[in-house]
Amino acid sequence: MQTKQMEMPCITCPMSCHLQVTLDEQGNVLCVSGNTCKRGEAYARAELTNPVRTLTSTVRLEQGKEKRLPVITNGQIPKDRMMDVMKEIRATKVCAPITKNDIIIENVCNLGINLIASRSVEHV
Repeated sequence: MQTKQMEMPCITCPMSCHLQVTLDEQGNVLCVSGNTCKRGEAYARAELTNPVRTLTSTVRLEQGKEKRLPVITNGQIPKDRMMDVMKEIRATKVCAPITKNDIIIENVCNLGINLIASRSVEHV
């Protein structure tokens, strides 16, 4: 059986462990080492099979003190769908007042994840 070795940094905590991953011929994870906690192994396996991220961005804001409203997904989205979500975000405009955690885009890109406000903004 042919195996492949790869290295990757762990981004789950400030330790930033340097992970060594062994893959089989089909790309399945056989072994993860170099992690100082269990989260490192789980991260490596997930990152190589179904990478996901929490997305933070801004949307256009009208009638508020600022011109942009910071937003965040309330769950993780597949990494390969980031640009689709960003396209929907770029097309979005909201009006103040906004309360932190208000849903800005419900079920963004039909992913079952909402885009929510990261802060409150008063009407001016």
